[in-house]
Amino acid sequence: MSSPSDMSTPPDELSARAIGLFVAINRRYAGEAEAAAAAQDLTPLQAKALLATMDPVPMRAVADKLHAEPSNITAVVDRLEERGLVERRAAPGDRRVKLVAATDRGRTAIAELRAAMPFAGDPLGALGTEQREALCRLLELVVGPQERQA
Repeated sequence: MSSPSDMSTPPDELSARAIGLFVAINRRYAGEAEAAAAAQDLTPLQAKALLATMDPVPMRAVADKLHAEPSNITAVVDRLEERGLVERRAAPGDRRVKLVAATDRGRTAIAELRAAMPFAGDPLGALGTEQREALCRLLELVVGPQERQA
């Protein structure tokens, strides 16, 4: 087995197979999500933002969920708001905080997005609870302690 610092050694066949499966999962997930977004005339980022607003959430939470800067999410939310899919409102406890919430039209679009993404909605659906737990433990070994909570 090669060490992480020995990049000149190619991965063994089993590692290559596992990496290929990760790529296949990612490709299927992304392709399904992109097709569902396009069917709603949304970009993938707009669709992800819309999905994050089923319940009213602070703009910061939308940015965190999308792993983006809040300033970048403002333009995405602006476009969703222009289409009548979300609305901004002041948070009840702190009017400085802006909440983003899906409108009725947005909730309909969310339902349609979810229906068009059976794999992306639950890519591990074929696995039982014990299998998912085992997979999580194995992946935690691969990513290391820094990435476990990401």
